[in-house]
Amino acid sequence: MGHTATPEAHSSGLTATEHRLANGLRVVLSEDHLTPVAAVCLWYDVGSRHEVKGRTGLAHLFEHLMFQGSASVKGNGHFELVQGAGGSLNGTTSFERTNYFETMPAHQVELALWLEADRMGSLLTALDQESLDNQRDVVKNERRQRYDNVPYGTAFERLTALAYPDGHPYHHTPIGSMADLDAASLEDARAFFRTYYAPGNAVLTVVGDIDPEQTLAWIEKYFGSIPAHDGKPEPRDGSLPEVMGGETRQVVEEDVPSRALMAAYRLPEDGTRQGDAADLALTVLGGGDSSRLHNRLVRRDRSAVTAGFGLLRLAGAPSLGWLDVKASSGVELSAIEAAVDEELARFAAEGPTPEEMERAQAQLEREWLDRLATVNGRADELCRFAVLFGDPQLALTAVQRVLSVTAEEVRAVAAARLRPDNRAVLVYEPTGGDRAGAGDGEDEAGPAGSGAEAIEQEESEA
Repeated sequence: MGHTATPEAHSSGLTATEHRLANGLRVVLSEDHLTPVAAVCLWYDVGSRHEVKGRTGLAHLFEHLMFQGSASVKGNGHFELVQGAGGSLNGTTSFERTNYFETMPAHQVELALWLEADRMGSLLTALDQESLDNQRDVVKNERRQRYDNVPYGTAFERLTALAYPDGHPYHHTPIGSMADLDAASLEDARAFFRTYYAPGNAVLTVVGDIDPEQTLAWIEKYFGSIPAHDGKPEPRDGSLPEVMGGETRQVVEEDVPSRALMAAYRLPEDGTRQGDAADLALTVLGGGDSSRLHNRLVRRDRSAVTAGFGLLRLAGAPSLGWLDVKASSGVELSAIEAAVDEELARFAAEGPTPEEMERAQAQLEREWLDRLATVNGRADELCRFAVLFGDPQLALTAVQRVLSVTAEEVRAVAAARLRPDNRAVLVYEPTGGDRAGAGDGEDEAGPAGSGAEAIEQEESEA
Protein backbone atom coordinates (compact mmCIF):
# COMPACT_ATOMS: atom_id res chain seq x y z
CA MET A 1 0.00 0.00 0.00
CA GLY A 2 1.80 3.10 -1.24
CA HIS A 3 1.29 6.76 -0.52
CA THR A 4 -0.97 8.28 -3.18
CA ALA A 5 -0.07 11.97 -2.85
CA THR A 6 0.94 13.69 -6.07
CA PRO A 7 3.05 16.84 -6.66
CA GLU A 8 -0.16 18.74 -7.41
CA ALA A 9 -0.98 19.27 -3.76
CA HIS A 10 -4.11 21.35 -4.24
CA SER A 11 -7.46 20.33 -5.63
CA SER A 12 -8.87 22.60 -8.33
CA GLY A 13 -12.32 22.31 -6.75
CA LEU A 14 -14.80 19.89 -5.24
CA THR A 15 -15.57 17.07 -7.66
CA ALA A 16 -16.85 13.53 -7.39
CA THR A 17 -17.00 10.57 -9.74
CA GLU A 18 -19.54 7.76 -9.54
CA HIS A 19 -19.24 4.04 -10.21
CA ARG A 20 -21.34 0.94 -9.64
CA LEU A 21 -20.15 -2.61 -9.08
CA ALA A 22 -21.88 -5.57 -10.68
CA ASN A 23 -23.38 -6.55 -7.29
CA GLY A 24 -25.10 -3.16 -7.00
CA LEU A 25 -22.72 -1.30 -4.67
CA ARG A 26 -22.63 2.40 -5.53
CA VAL A 27 -19.20 4.03 -5.23
CA VAL A 28 -18.39 7.75 -5.10
CA LEU A 29 -14.79 8.99 -5.19
CA SER A 30 -13.61 12.55 -4.52
CA GLU A 31 -9.91 13.25 -5.00
CA ASP A 32 -8.31 15.95 -2.83
CA HIS A 33 -4.55 16.09 -2.21
CA LEU A 34 -4.56 19.01 0.22
CA THR A 35 -3.57 16.79 3.17
CA PRO A 36 -2.32 13.17 3.24
CA VAL A 37 -5.53 11.73 4.73
CA ALA A 38 -8.62 10.07 3.32
CA ALA A 39 -12.08 9.21 4.59
CA VAL A 40 -13.99 6.02 3.89
CA CYS A 41 -17.74 6.29 4.50
CA LEU A 42 -20.37 3.60 4.02
CA TRP A 43 -24.10 4.35 4.27
CA TYR A 44 -26.68 1.58 4.41
CA ASP A 45 -30.23 2.53 3.49
CA VAL A 46 -31.68 1.34 6.79
CA GLY A 47 -32.65 3.18 9.95
CA SER A 48 -35.30 3.16 12.61
CA ARG A 49 -38.02 3.98 10.04
CA HIS A 50 -37.52 0.47 8.60
CA GLU A 51 -38.25 -1.23 11.94
CA VAL A 52 -41.55 -2.82 12.86
CA LYS A 53 -43.53 -2.52 16.06
CA GLY A 54 -42.09 -4.73 18.79
CA ARG A 55 -38.57 -4.62 17.35
CA THR A 56 -37.63 -0.97 17.74
CA GLY A 57 -33.95 -0.24 18.28
CA LEU A 58 -32.84 -3.11 16.04
CA ALA A 59 -31.07 -0.85 13.52
CA HIS A 60 -29.02 0.77 16.27
CA LEU A 61 -28.35 -2.56 17.99
CA PHE A 62 -27.09 -3.96 14.72
CA GLU A 63 -24.77 -0.99 14.24
CA HIS A 64 -23.07 -2.07 17.48
CA LEU A 65 -22.94 -5.69 16.33
CA MET A 66 -21.04 -4.61 13.22
CA PHE A 67 -18.08 -3.82 15.48
CA GLN A 68 -18.07 -7.25 17.15
CA GLY A 69 -16.02 -9.12 14.58
CA SER A 70 -16.39 -10.76 11.18
CA ALA A 71 -14.84 -13.74 9.41
CA SER A 72 -11.29 -12.37 9.28
CA VAL A 73 -11.45 -9.83 12.12
CA LYS A 74 -12.21 -11.18 15.56
CA GLY A 75 -13.69 -9.35 18.53
CA ASN A 76 -12.63 -5.74 18.81
CA GLY A 77 -10.22 -6.09 15.88
CA HIS A 78 -11.86 -3.45 13.68
CA PHE A 79 -11.14 -0.71 16.23
CA GLU A 80 -7.67 -2.07 17.00
CA LEU A 81 -6.56 -2.22 13.36
CA VAL A 82 -7.85 1.25 12.42
CA GLN A 83 -6.54 2.97 15.52
CA GLY A 84 -3.24 1.09 15.28
CA ALA A 85 -2.84 2.49 11.75
CA GLY A 86 -3.36 6.04 13.02
CA GLY A 87 -7.00 6.32 11.99
CA SER A 88 -10.31 7.06 13.70
CA LEU A 89 -13.70 5.42 13.22
CA ASN A 90 -17.27 5.14 14.40
CA GLY A 91 -20.81 4.46 13.27
CA THR A 92 -24.17 6.14 13.84
CA THR A 93 -27.83 5.30 13.38
CA SER A 94 -30.63 7.71 12.54
CA PHE A 95 -34.23 7.45 11.37
CA GLU A 96 -33.19 7.02 7.74
CA ARG A 97 -29.77 5.37 7.55
CA THR A 98 -26.92 3.61 9.34
CA ASN A 99 -23.39 4.74 8.54
CA TYR A 100 -19.85 3.58 9.25
CA PHE A 101 -16.75 5.69 8.69
CA GLU A 102 -12.99 5.74 9.02
CA THR A 103 -10.57 8.64 8.59
CA MET A 104 -7.15 7.23 7.72
CA PRO A 105 -3.64 8.27 6.75
CA ALA A 106 -3.77 8.15 2.96
CA HIS A 107 -1.51 5.10 2.69
CA GLN A 108 -3.90 3.10 4.91
CA VAL A 109 -7.07 3.46 2.81
CA GLU A 110 -6.82 -0.12 1.58
CA LEU A 111 -7.03 -1.37 5.17
CA ALA A 112 -10.27 0.52 5.81
CA LEU A 113 -11.80 -0.80 2.58
CA TRP A 114 -10.83 -4.38 3.43
CA LEU A 115 -12.33 -4.06 6.91
CA GLU A 116 -15.64 -2.67 5.64
CA ALA A 117 -15.87 -5.33 2.95
CA ASP A 118 -15.09 -8.13 5.38
CA ARG A 119 -17.98 -7.29 7.67
CA MET A 120 -20.38 -6.56 4.82
CA GLY A 121 -19.62 -9.94 3.31
CA SER A 122 -19.06 -12.15 6.34
CA LEU A 123 -20.56 -10.74 9.52
CA LEU A 124 -23.03 -13.61 9.84
CA THR A 125 -20.21 -16.09 10.27
CA ALA A 126 -19.14 -14.33 13.48
CA LEU A 127 -22.52 -13.21 14.86
CA ASP A 128 -23.48 -15.35 17.85
CA GLN A 129 -25.62 -15.17 20.97
CA GLU A 130 -22.74 -13.95 23.14
CA SER A 131 -22.11 -10.95 20.86
CA LEU A 132 -25.82 -10.16 20.74
CA ASP A 133 -26.25 -10.30 24.52
CA ASN A 134 -23.12 -8.23 25.08
CA GLN A 135 -24.13 -5.43 22.72
CA ARG A 136 -27.75 -5.50 23.85
CA ASP A 137 -26.48 -4.64 27.34
CA VAL A 138 -24.25 -1.89 25.90
CA VAL A 139 -27.17 -0.28 24.07
CA LYS A 140 -29.43 -0.53 27.12
CA ASN A 141 -26.76 1.17 29.18
CA GLU A 142 -26.42 3.86 26.50
CA ARG A 143 -30.14 4.46 26.78
CA ARG A 144 -29.86 4.86 30.55
CA GLN A 145 -26.91 7.24 30.32
CA ARG A 146 -28.12 9.44 27.48
CA TYR A 147 -31.90 9.28 27.79
CA ASP A 148 -33.44 7.86 30.95
CA ASN A 149 -31.11 9.22 33.63
CA VAL A 150 -30.32 12.76 32.45
CA PRO A 151 -32.44 15.91 32.72
CA TYR A 152 -34.80 16.30 29.76
CA GLY A 153 -33.25 13.10 28.33
CA THR A 154 -36.47 11.66 26.95
CA ALA A 155 -37.70 14.96 25.50
CA PHE A 156 -36.90 14.11 21.90
CA GLU A 157 -38.47 10.67 22.23
CA ARG A 158 -41.63 12.16 23.73
CA LEU A 159 -41.96 14.91 21.14
CA THR A 160 -41.37 12.54 18.25
CA ALA A 161 -44.15 10.30 19.52
CA LEU A 162 -46.44 13.33 19.74
CA ALA A 163 -45.50 14.75 16.33
CA TYR A 164 -45.86 11.50 14.37
CA PRO A 165 -48.99 9.39 14.95
CA ASP A 166 -48.91 5.88 16.36
CA GLY A 167 -47.96 3.43 13.61
CA HIS A 168 -46.03 6.02 11.62
CA PRO A 169 -42.49 4.86 10.73
CA TYR A 170 -40.99 7.90 12.50
CA HIS A 171 -43.12 7.56 15.65
CA HIS A 172 -40.21 5.98 17.56
CA THR A 173 -36.59 7.10 17.79
CA PRO A 174 -33.47 5.06 16.88
CA ILE A 175 -32.55 4.20 20.48
CA GLY A 176 -35.57 1.87 20.82
CA SER A 177 -37.31 0.70 23.96
CA MET A 178 -35.92 -1.50 26.72
CA ALA A 179 -38.66 -4.08 26.15
CA ASP A 180 -37.97 -4.32 22.42
CA LEU A 181 -34.22 -4.58 22.98
CA ASP A 182 -34.83 -7.46 25.40
CA ALA A 183 -37.10 -9.15 22.85
CA ALA A 184 -34.59 -9.08 19.99
CA SER A 185 -33.42 -12.61 19.17
CA LEU A 186 -30.34 -13.87 17.37
CA GLU A 187 -32.52 -14.82 14.41
CA ASP A 188 -33.98 -11.27 14.37
CA ALA A 189 -30.45 -9.90 14.06
CA ARG A 190 -29.47 -12.37 11.35
CA ALA A 191 -32.62 -11.66 9.35
CA PHE A 192 -31.99 -7.94 9.70
CA PHE A 193 -28.50 -8.33 8.25
CA ARG A 194 -29.67 -10.52 5.37
CA THR A 195 -32.39 -8.01 4.51
CA TYR A 196 -30.54 -4.70 4.70
CA TYR A 197 -26.76 -5.23 4.63
CA ALA A 198 -26.52 -5.94 0.92
CA PRO A 199 -24.20 -4.24 -1.59
CA GLY A 200 -27.16 -2.89 -3.52
CA ASN A 201 -28.50 -1.21 -0.37
CA ALA A 202 -25.30 0.72 0.31
CA VAL A 203 -23.24 3.65 -0.93
CA LEU A 204 -19.47 3.78 -0.38
CA THR A 205 -17.57 7.05 -0.63
CA VAL A 206 -13.82 7.58 -0.45
CA VAL A 207 -12.63 11.19 -0.20
CA GLY A 208 -9.18 12.68 0.13
CA ASP A 209 -5.62 11.99 -0.92
CA ILE A 210 -6.35 9.00 -3.15
CA ASP A 211 -5.47 7.61 -6.53
CA PRO A 212 -8.97 7.02 -7.92
CA GLU A 213 -7.94 4.22 -10.27
CA GLN A 214 -6.10 2.32 -7.54
CA THR A 215 -8.90 2.95 -5.02
CA LEU A 216 -11.51 1.64 -7.41
CA ALA A 217 -9.37 -1.46 -8.04
CA TRP A 218 -9.23 -2.13 -4.28
CA ILE A 219 -13.00 -1.66 -3.99
CA GLU A 220 -13.59 -4.11 -6.82
CA LYS A 221 -11.14 -6.57 -5.24
CA TYR A 222 -12.70 -6.55 -1.78
CA PHE A 223 -16.37 -5.72 -2.38
CA GLY A 224 -16.87 -7.14 -5.87
CA SER A 225 -17.07 -10.76 -4.73
CA ILE A 226 -19.85 -10.09 -2.17
CA PRO A 227 -23.03 -11.65 -3.59
CA ALA A 228 -25.89 -9.38 -4.56
CA HIS A 229 -29.24 -9.93 -2.93
CA ASP A 230 -32.40 -7.89 -2.95
CA GLY A 231 -34.97 -8.82 -0.36
CA LYS A 232 -35.55 -5.41 1.21
CA PRO A 233 -39.20 -4.41 1.55
CA GLU A 234 -40.20 -0.91 0.57
CA PRO A 235 -40.17 1.42 3.59
CA ARG A 236 -43.57 2.36 4.92
CA ASP A 237 -45.04 5.62 3.67
CA GLY A 238 -43.96 8.52 5.89
CA SER A 239 -46.03 11.22 4.22
CA LEU A 240 -48.39 13.32 6.34
CA PRO A 241 -50.51 16.43 5.84
CA GLU A 242 -48.46 19.62 5.79
CA VAL A 243 -50.09 20.87 8.99
CA MET A 244 -50.99 18.77 12.03
CA GLY A 245 -54.40 20.42 12.27
CA GLY A 246 -54.23 21.00 15.99
CA GLU A 247 -51.86 21.24 18.91
CA THR A 248 -50.94 18.22 21.02
CA ARG A 249 -49.48 18.83 24.48
CA GLN A 250 -47.88 16.83 27.25
CA VAL A 251 -46.84 18.00 30.72
CA VAL A 252 -43.92 16.16 32.30
CA GLU A 253 -43.21 16.49 36.02
CA GLU A 254 -39.63 15.40 36.67
CA ASP A 255 -36.62 16.33 38.77
CA VAL A 256 -35.18 18.74 36.20
CA PRO A 257 -33.22 21.94 36.91
CA SER A 258 -35.78 24.38 35.53
CA ARG A 259 -39.05 24.72 33.73
CA ALA A 260 -38.77 24.08 30.01
CA LEU A 261 -40.93 24.68 26.97
CA MET A 262 -40.22 22.49 23.95
CA ALA A 263 -42.17 22.15 20.74
CA ALA A 264 -41.89 20.31 17.43
CA TYR A 265 -43.33 21.92 14.30
CA ARG A 266 -44.05 19.92 11.14
CA LEU A 267 -41.88 21.35 8.33
CA PRO A 268 -41.12 20.54 4.66
CA GLU A 269 -39.09 17.47 3.76
CA ASP A 270 -35.34 17.63 3.32
CA GLY A 271 -34.06 18.04 -0.22
CA THR A 272 -36.69 20.62 -1.15
CA ARG A 273 -36.44 24.37 -1.68
CA GLN A 274 -39.07 24.81 1.04
CA GLY A 275 -36.89 22.77 3.36
CA ASP A 276 -33.98 25.16 2.82
CA ALA A 277 -36.33 28.11 3.40
CA ALA A 278 -37.45 26.53 6.68
CA ASP A 279 -33.82 26.11 7.74
CA LEU A 280 -33.22 29.81 7.13
CA ALA A 281 -36.38 30.74 9.05
CA LEU A 282 -35.31 28.75 12.10
CA THR A 283 -31.80 30.22 11.88
CA VAL A 284 -33.20 33.76 12.01
CA LEU A 285 -35.61 32.88 14.80
CA GLY A 286 -33.46 30.68 17.01
CA GLY A 287 -30.04 29.97 15.54
CA GLY A 288 -27.61 31.44 18.04
CA ASP A 289 -27.18 34.49 20.26
CA SER A 290 -28.16 36.95 17.52
CA SER A 291 -31.49 35.25 16.83
CA ARG A 292 -34.87 36.81 17.51
CA LEU A 293 -35.92 34.40 20.25
CA HIS A 294 -32.61 34.70 22.10
CA ASN A 295 -32.77 38.49 21.92
CA ARG A 296 -36.39 38.56 23.08
CA LEU A 297 -36.43 35.88 25.80
CA VAL A 298 -32.87 35.84 27.12
CA ARG A 299 -31.61 39.38 26.60
CA ARG A 300 -34.70 41.58 26.71
CA ASP A 301 -37.31 39.83 28.84
CA ARG A 302 -34.82 37.76 30.85
CA SER A 303 -37.52 35.12 31.07
CA ALA A 304 -35.27 32.34 29.78
CA VAL A 305 -31.67 31.19 30.17
CA THR A 306 -31.59 29.53 26.75
CA ALA A 307 -33.80 29.79 23.68
CA GLY A 308 -33.12 28.05 20.39
CA PHE A 309 -34.68 26.61 17.26
CA GLY A 310 -33.13 23.68 15.37
CA LEU A 311 -34.10 21.64 12.32
CA LEU A 312 -34.23 17.87 12.16
CA ARG A 313 -34.01 17.30 8.41
CA LEU A 314 -35.90 14.22 7.20
CA ALA A 315 -36.29 13.01 3.62
CA GLY A 316 -38.96 10.34 4.06
CA ALA A 317 -41.33 12.31 6.28
CA PRO A 318 -41.97 15.93 7.25
CA SER A 319 -38.95 17.47 8.97
CA LEU A 320 -39.26 18.80 12.51
CA GLY A 321 -38.54 22.31 13.72
CA TRP A 322 -37.41 21.91 17.30
CA LEU A 323 -38.03 24.75 19.78
CA ASP A 324 -36.19 24.54 23.10
CA VAL A 325 -36.52 27.15 25.85
CA LYS A 326 -35.28 26.78 29.44
CA ALA A 327 -37.02 29.20 31.78
CA SER A 328 -35.42 31.59 34.25
CA SER A 329 -36.20 31.00 37.92
CA GLY A 330 -39.76 31.88 38.87
CA VAL A 331 -40.97 32.56 35.33
CA GLU A 332 -44.22 30.92 34.24
CA LEU A 333 -44.08 29.06 30.94
CA SER A 334 -47.34 30.65 29.82
CA ALA A 335 -45.55 34.01 29.58
CA ILE A 336 -42.72 32.45 27.55
CA GLU A 337 -45.15 30.69 25.23
CA ALA A 338 -47.06 33.93 24.62
CA ALA A 339 -43.81 35.71 23.75
CA VAL A 340 -42.77 32.90 21.38
CA ASP A 341 -46.12 33.00 19.60
CA GLU A 342 -45.88 36.78 19.32
CA GLU A 343 -42.43 36.56 17.71
CA LEU A 344 -43.52 33.80 15.31
CA ALA A 345 -46.61 35.75 14.26
CA ARG A 346 -44.55 38.90 13.66
CA PHE A 347 -42.06 36.95 11.59
CA ALA A 348 -44.86 35.31 9.58
CA ALA A 349 -46.27 38.76 8.79
CA GLU A 350 -43.06 40.66 8.10
CA GLY A 351 -40.43 38.05 7.24
CA PRO A 352 -36.72 38.51 7.85
CA THR A 353 -34.99 41.85 7.47
CA PRO A 354 -32.29 42.09 4.78
CA GLU A 355 -29.66 42.02 7.54
CA GLU A 356 -31.18 38.90 9.14
CA MET A 357 -31.42 37.19 5.77
CA GLU A 358 -27.78 37.93 4.97
CA ARG A 359 -26.64 36.75 8.39
CA ALA A 360 -28.68 33.52 8.25
CA GLN A 361 -27.47 32.63 4.77
CA ALA A 362 -23.88 33.36 5.78
CA GLN A 363 -24.30 31.14 8.85
CA LEU A 364 -25.67 28.21 6.86
CA GLU A 365 -23.09 28.76 4.13
CA ARG A 366 -20.30 28.58 6.69
CA GLU A 367 -21.73 25.39 8.20
CA TRP A 368 -21.98 23.77 4.77
CA LEU A 369 -18.49 24.81 3.72
CA ASP A 370 -17.08 23.58 7.04
CA ARG A 371 -18.63 20.19 6.32
CA LEU A 372 -17.37 20.01 2.75
CA ALA A 373 -13.90 21.24 3.70
CA THR A 374 -13.07 18.09 5.70
CA VAL A 375 -12.63 14.73 4.01
CA ASN A 376 -14.92 12.96 6.48
CA GLY A 377 -17.61 15.65 6.25
CA ARG A 378 -17.58 15.57 2.45
CA ALA A 379 -17.65 11.78 2.38
CA ASP A 380 -20.69 11.79 4.66
CA GLU A 381 -22.56 14.40 2.61
CA LEU A 382 -21.86 12.57 -0.66
CA CYS A 383 -23.29 9.42 0.91
CA ARG A 384 -26.30 11.29 2.26
CA PHE A 385 -27.31 12.80 -1.06
CA ALA A 386 -26.71 9.50 -2.87
CA VAL A 387 -28.78 7.42 -0.44
CA LEU A 388 -31.61 9.83 0.31
CA PHE A 389 -31.90 11.72 -3.00
CA GLY A 390 -30.21 9.50 -5.55
CA ASP A 391 -27.53 11.98 -6.60
CA PRO A 392 -24.28 12.56 -4.67
CA GLN A 393 -23.45 15.58 -6.86
CA LEU A 394 -26.21 17.52 -5.08
CA ALA A 395 -23.91 17.74 -2.05
CA LEU A 396 -21.52 19.94 -4.01
CA THR A 397 -24.21 22.47 -4.96
CA ALA A 398 -26.12 22.66 -1.67
CA VAL A 399 -24.61 26.02 -0.74
CA GLN A 400 -25.83 27.63 -3.95
CA ARG A 401 -29.36 26.38 -3.29
CA VAL A 402 -29.42 27.89 0.20
CA LEU A 403 -28.12 31.22 -1.10
CA SER A 404 -30.78 31.36 -3.82
CA VAL A 405 -33.72 31.25 -1.38
CA THR A 406 -35.55 34.58 -1.10
CA ALA A 407 -36.77 36.41 1.99
CA GLU A 408 -40.35 36.01 0.79
CA GLU A 409 -39.93 32.24 0.60
CA VAL A 410 -38.63 32.26 4.16
CA ARG A 411 -41.57 34.34 5.37
CA ALA A 412 -44.06 32.17 3.50
CA VAL A 413 -42.87 28.87 4.97
CA ALA A 414 -42.94 30.39 8.45
CA ALA A 415 -46.47 31.67 7.94
CA ALA A 416 -47.65 28.30 6.65
CA ARG A 417 -45.93 26.06 9.20
CA LEU A 418 -44.82 27.86 12.39
CA ARG A 419 -48.36 28.02 13.78
CA PRO A 420 -49.95 26.86 17.05
CA ASP A 421 -52.11 24.33 15.16
CA ASN A 422 -49.00 22.68 13.70
CA ARG A 423 -47.01 21.70 16.74
CA ALA A 424 -46.54 19.19 19.50
CA VAL A 425 -45.70 20.82 22.83
CA LEU A 426 -43.78 19.41 25.77
CA VAL A 427 -43.82 21.24 29.09
CA TYR A 428 -41.41 20.36 31.90
CA GLU A 429 -42.34 21.21 35.47
CA PRO A 430 -39.65 20.49 38.11
CA THR A 431 -40.71 18.29 41.00
CA GLY A 432 -37.80 19.36 43.20
CA GLY A 433 -38.31 23.10 42.86
CA ASP A 434 -37.29 25.53 40.10
CA ARG A 435 -33.55 25.91 40.64
CA ALA A 436 -32.44 27.80 37.52
CA GLY A 437 -31.45 31.44 37.78
CA ALA A 438 -31.71 34.12 35.12
CA GLY A 439 -27.94 34.57 35.11
CA ASP A 440 -27.03 30.89 34.86
CA GLY A 441 -26.88 30.75 31.07
CA GLU A 442 -26.17 27.01 31.13
CA ASP A 443 -27.95 24.62 28.84
CA GLU A 444 -28.79 21.31 30.44
CA ALA A 445 -27.79 17.92 29.10
CA GLY A 446 -30.15 16.02 26.86
CA PRO A 447 -30.99 15.40 23.24
CA ALA A 448 -32.50 18.84 22.79
CA GLY A 449 -30.04 21.65 23.24
CA SER A 450 -30.39 25.13 21.79
CA GLY A 451 -30.19 24.87 18.04
CA ALA A 452 -29.48 22.44 15.25
CA GLU A 453 -26.25 21.13 16.82
CA ALA A 454 -28.22 19.32 19.51
CA ILE A 455 -30.61 17.79 17.00
CA GLU A 456 -27.63 15.91 15.57
CA GLN A 457 -27.18 14.17 18.92
CA GLU A 458 -30.21 12.00 18.22
CA GLU A 459 -27.96 9.90 16.02
CA SER A 460 -26.93 7.08 18.33
CA GLU A 461 -23.26 6.19 18.08
CA ALA A 462 -21.38 2.95 18.51
